[in-house]
Amino acid sequence: MTEAATTATATRPPQPVKMVISGGFGVGKTTAIGAVSEIEPLTTEAAITEVAAGVDDTSLTPRKTTTTVAMDFGCLTLDPTLKLYIFGTPGQDRFGFMWKDVTAGALGALVVVDSRRLDECFPAVDYFERDGTPFAIAVNAFDGVLSHSLPAVRSALDVAPEVPVVAFDARSADSVRESLIVVLEHALTRARGY
Repeated sequence: MTEAATTATATRPPQPVKMVISGGFGVGKTTAIGAVSEIEPLTTEAAITEVAAGVDDTSLTPRKTTTTVAMDFGCLTLDPTLKLYIFGTPGQDRFGFMWKDVTAGALGALVVVDSRRLDECFPAVDYFERDGTPFAIAVNAFDGVLSHSLPAVRSALDVAPEVPVVAFDARSADSVRESLIVVLEHALTRARGY
């Protein structure tokens, strides 16, 4: 690379890329964006009220007192050439009408899974399969432990063999960053046709 090209690369702003973190209610989407974002994340959290009783299952997340009602937003500069703008979808089906707006233009998606409640992630998996957006599955290790092995989760979800399935910790910036890179690599592989 010539000195002029190096200078141009160094002064050019990073390429913006839209990524989505999705999944069911209480699986760790907001936590993941908060862990990795280099800015104070924008969240649309609202208190879980008695109106949600019998609708939102908090039996496995008893300390959860809020829920995302529109979207989350954060950003992460991966390197001087690439910056991720990360949008989080709401988890409940009743907010599904927002997903098209939140996911429009995304390069890829990370579907967060609580392996104790696989059924919570089916709407997100179905959405991205139908939409054609490249996605990876991130199995959140609640309390540092996976309830099921990654092959067992892959089999239960019946996702295509090329869809990456990884373990991650939504509280760890490094873990979330690595999982988003998996989505990027998957999207690039699909774009190149191999």
